[in-house]
Amino acid sequence: MEKILINMKWHTDTELFEIIRRELYTAVIGDIMDKMGLLHQFLPAAIQPLRKDMFVVGRAMPVLEADVLESKEYAGNNPILKKSFGLMLEALDDLKKDEVYICGGASPNYALWGELMSTRALKLGAAGAVVDGYSRDTKGILELNFPTFSYGSYAQDQAPRGKVIDFRVPLEIRGVLINPGDIVVGDIDGVCIIPKIHEVEVFNLAIEKARGEKLVQIKIQEGMSATEAFEKYGIM
Repeated sequence: MEKILINMKWHTDTELFEIIRRELYTAVIGDIMDKMGLLHQFLPAAIQPLRKDMFVVGRAMPVLEADVLESKEYAGNNPILKKSFGLMLEALDDLKKDEVYICGGASPNYALWGELMSTRALKLGAAGAVVDGYSRDTKGILELNFPTFSYGSYAQDQAPRGKVIDFRVPLEIRGVLINPGDIVVGDIDGVCIIPKIHEVEVFNLAIEKARGEKLVQIKIQEGMSATEAFEKYGIM
């Protein structure tokens, strides 16, 4: 079997993220992680881009949300939970360039992201938002063209129903572990998490496979059979 070898190097996140935007997509990245034994790296299929052409790539900034019912009768003992959004505003203001606000932990009964949050995230140079729940202010987010991935549009607010209780901490979404600094890639086919400790191997192999797939497509268009193409290149 002929193996297609491509040695691709990058020196900064900016260079890597540009390569990812230009050449990669979640399917090919997911295939590579499967072969490496990383079998649980895709977030739930319900998390989709607000607009089909949205693409997100960046470092994860995990945000932990919890259902917290506001009550005048029962004040509770945690001062964080007395704030309207918990630590949400602090988490939002702590976003860095090319980071992805990725939020989970709450029930899907209210929106976890909106237009004003998108406006602030854009100002800070953040790459996008991925939430295990709904987003709202959809028209405004689309006008901002801020990459947002969620269950879809639902206006019910989080303020009286949920609060951010921590951020920049490990987060688990439906069995997928997200650590601060992991790489998040999302497109029309879903959102995958690339662990930081495996990113160099994953992306080198993914670039090799993506370029190999283009070669195989050309060969098939020229008349090569699928069987012959797979036997020769190991790609299909």
